[in-house]
Amino acid sequence: EVQLQASGGGLVQTGGSLRLSCAASGFTFVNYAIAWFRQAPGKEREGVLCLAISDGSTYYADSVKGRFTISSDNAKNTVYLQMNNLKPEDTAVYYCAAGNSVLSALSSPEYDYWGQGTLVTVSS
Repeated sequence: EVQLQASGGGLVQTGGSLRLSCAASGFTFVNYAIAWFRQAPGKEREGVLCLAISDGSTYYADSVKGRFTISSDNAKNTVYLQMNNLKPEDTAVYYCAAGNSVLSALSSPEYDYWGQGTLVTVSS
C-alpha cells in the first residue's frame, strides 16, 4: 500500500521557520519525484517545490525561492521542506505528492500519490 505521511505543520509568526516531513512507503522511492503543493483557503492548489530523488534535481516556485528548500533522506524514504522567513501568504495546507513520470515538476496532475496534508498558519 502506497502511503505518504506529511507532518510538521503548525502555527508560526511572520519571519519564523518550520520544517515539514513527508514519509513515503509502498513504492520505490528513488524512482520518483516528490513535490510539495499547498492550497490556501479559496485558492487553487499551487506547486511549491519538487525534488527528483534519482538525481537530486530541484524545482522551485518563484514565490518561495530563497526561503524554502527541499531535501531528502533516502535511507528513511523521507523528504523535508524547510521553510524560513515565513510570511502570512504562506498560510495553507501543505501536501506532499509522488510521481513516477513527471514532466512538469510543479503541475499537480503529474503526480500519482498524495499525502493527507498538514496545515501551516503564519500569523502577522
